[in-house]
Amino acid sequence: MPADYNGTWVMIENKNFEGLMKSLDIDFATRKIAIHLTQTKEIKQEGDKFYTKTLSTFRNYLVDYTIGEEFEEITKGLDNRTVKTLVQWDGDKLVCVQKGEKANRGWKHWIEGDKLHLVRNLAQNDWNRLSHLSSARNAFDEISFN
Repeated sequence: MPADYNGTWVMIENKNFEGLMKSLDIDFATRKIAIHLTQTKEIKQEGDKFYTKTLSTFRNYLVDYTIGEEFEEITKGLDNRTVKTLVQWDGDKLVCVQKGEKANRGWKHWIEGDKLHLVRNLAQNDWNRLSHLSSARNAFDEISFN
């Protein structure tokens, strides 16, 4: 049985996010705002169907997907590119591959204890383009996806 990602996750650490944004050609002003934001991620998981909200005071981003089904995604909350996205299980990890203008783009999510980890990357073996976000589960929140 895959991991339970349900919950509200509040960011506690965000490493090298600016490096990732530079690699995505995000403008200077937006980068400077974004690196100071605390994100909250709400995830509702129904089997292999995921409903996600990434919330901040600057921008919100919603994306829903089903494991193993490729879909077209507009990365409105980040760099406004259109990509073909495919998310799959790798054990208890969620692994995403995005095909588009920027090569080798994607992310991995996994849970360790009460922390949700997200590693975002653009190019394999290029640590300047890797961003690691850790979030703690807030067990007291109910999620509404109406």
